[in-house]
Amino acid sequence: MNDVPQIVEINEIIEETPTIKTFVFDWDMDKFGVPSPGEFVMVWNFHNEKPMSISLIDKENSRMAISVKNVGEFSSQLHDLKVGDKIGIRGSYGNGFSNDLTDKKVLAIGGGVGMAPINAIVSDLLKKGNAVDVVPAAVTKEELLFMESLEKSGAKIHPCTDDGSFGFEGFATDCTVSLLEDNSYDFAFVCGPEIMMKGIYEILEDAGISAEYSLERYMKCAMGICGQCCVDNTGWRICVEGPVFKNEKIEEISEFGKYRRNAAGIKQ
Repeated sequence: MNDVPQIVEINEIIEETPTIKTFVFDWDMDKFGVPSPGEFVMVWNFHNEKPMSISLIDKENSRMAISVKNVGEFSSQLHDLKVGDKIGIRGSYGNGFSNDLTDKKVLAIGGGVGMAPINAIVSDLLKKGNAVDVVPAAVTKEELLFMESLEKSGAKIHPCTDDGSFGFEGFATDCTVSLLEDNSYDFAFVCGPEIMMKGIYEILEDAGISAEYSLERYMKCAMGICGQCCVDNTGWRICVEGPVFKNEKIEEISEFGKYRRNAAGIKQ
């Protein structure tokens, strides 16, 4: 881990969807450490800094990637970058997914750009002999992430879209219920809009399936100092104790699926 931004050159940009791009860059893992799936980095555009999930950890080629949805000023500036441009990266930070599972039947669910950390953990799971079913969920077909690479990886894909333009018609929760009618799983990994994760949590709890969930909060320092990303009830810092929490910890977070706080600390 490095706590000072390292200037890296973007060597590949993948236009995943009309709103999401993946930025690939070299990363000296001997010097800065090997990130774990589910961890995040702080991305610096030389004006501001934001947390981003790691979507690719390529140990063999010493590469890493982030996948960014164009939703505001910072992400829009990133989307304007070209191959050869530079950004600052510090991290990785946080508590990642458990990636020590072997020979298990695993369900991985990602909503929208929440597929970024799911993509990273699926790669690790497959290398360790796990059978992985993936539910990529999006509003419409054009916004489904990593479909081609996931299919090539050997994972079993169950895409779902809100509008029914591709795959299962309905929400990720509906697709999960459908899958559980004919399948059983040893473990699950979930990332996406919190209202979606709340629904998935209830479904998996009813089914007795242990799972891990990746939360998102407003982060400034990423080192547990500023307290901006603390959650009510427990006081846990999402940047340190999270962003990934096991189901028994999720149960203790009273605001899960209900609200979060903005930069001013006001409930949203």
